[in-house]
Amino acid sequence: MSDLDSSDDLGAEFPANTIEIHDDPELLADAAAERFVDVIVAAQAERGQASVSLTGGSDGIRLLEKVRRSPGDIDWANLFVYWGDERFVPVADPDRNALQAAEALLAHVPLNPAHIFPIAPSDGPYSTPEEAAFAYARVIHDQLDKRGDVDLTILGMGPEGHIDSLFPHSPAVRETTEYVVAVHDCPKPPPTRVTLTLPAVHRSKHVMLVVSGQGKAAAVAAAVNGASPDDVPAAGAVGIESTTWVIDEPAASDLLLDDE
Repeated sequence: MSDLDSSDDLGAEFPANTIEIHDDPELLADAAAERFVDVIVAAQAERGQASVSLTGGSDGIRLLEKVRRSPGDIDWANLFVYWGDERFVPVADPDRNALQAAEALLAHVPLNPAHIFPIAPSDGPYSTPEEAAFAYARVIHDQLDKRGDVDLTILGMGPEGHIDSLFPHSPAVRETTEYVVAVHDCPKPPPTRVTLTLPAVHRSKHVMLVVSGQGKAAAVAAAVNGASPDDVPAAGAVGIESTTWVIDEPAASDLLLDDE
């Protein structure tokens, strides 16, 4: 593993701005899972509870599978779980991030069901993604009011730099006030979604971006080097206390070229 650390406080438990580079997606997922456990356990040691916002995608789900195998000292009964985005499809659709997360981790640990907050499906109580987004915004505001900022937000990233369902040059990535919005005509199917926005991401103490693959190298380099979030949404994913990129060698290849 390589570690490029730009933290102002190298002695901090969770350095403010860190790039971890691992040999392959499996080692990447191991490291990301370890960080998941460390952040949650530290938050619970401090306050007795913790909160996490999950992502979908292959890297995000692989991370959850790793946490399932090595959960450390997480107090599952006092963990609150949210999602960064969701596909507005029926509840049993395999495309749903909530279903994939349940299969990978959540259905296998003793979480309190009242502490799990999925985004409503298309066959749920809301007929439109706008209604589902409005309802989830109420949930997020209520949770932030009760529990403070989210302890850990996990994000994957697409080849063009999208995070959650915030795509380049879209109304959603340009949102500055609302925490949750509906998204139509996503360039990646399924096209209709509900997503948290950058203002919501910015209510996270720790943000961890988990990214693998050569096809994402240019977007990683652009985001790390300060691209506009409108061009590369991942560039806007910044935590209050720390922002960590956990990536593999192919995804880091443009960074390594810049560093040489």
